[in-house]
Amino acid sequence: MSSSADTVAAMRGAIAALKEAGEIDTSSASWKTSLPKFPETSVAADAQLYWVIETNHGTVKIKLMPDVAPNHVRNALYLSELGFYDDLIFHRVITGFMAQGGCPAGNGMGGPGYKFQGEFAPTARHDRKGLLSMANAGPGTDGSQFFLTFTPTPHLDDNHTIYGEVTEGQPVLEELEKRGSGGGATSEPLHMIKTTIEFDS
Repeated sequence: MSSSADTVAAMRGAIAALKEAGEIDTSSASWKTSLPKFPETSVAADAQLYWVIETNHGTVKIKLMPDVAPNHVRNALYLSELGFYDDLIFHRVITGFMAQGGCPAGNGMGGPGYKFQGEFAPTARHDRKGLLSMANAGPGTDGSQFFLTFTPTPHLDDNHTIYGEVTEGQPVLEELEKRGSGGGATSEPLHMIKTTIEFDS
């Protein structure tokens, strides 16, 4: 198998073990807010991994950055493989800034049941649109909430972890932005129907 396939297979195996041990029960009504932290599986720095977000306005494909933020890539793999993001919304969309989603409560106050530290590199800068970055409430509070940038946002450098970049679906971001506002309220529900992981073999 390729390093990309190995990376995904390792996470799938770890999830299966957690489910078998009873540490994850996706039949529970509260499972999206009571998860154990992502397993420390092997993530190849050269893995070609893509996070695909199917929204009610089209699909966005994001190339993940395991060389820059391996724990955030582990987290994305973990939560996506569990179906965590399916049916969640972009609850905060600020025109000229970003679209934020991934809150299980749907209001920006929720998380997956664990928190972890940011990962920062001098080569990872919020210097363009279409970046995937992690939302937080301060150091050590990264969880499940993320945002996609509509424009360069350099004031976020070294405070929010960049862990991917949009490779397909930029027009979808524009559709999301059209339905946002200056304060972040959306004109209609902006759903993540399903998220999946793809990889180059």
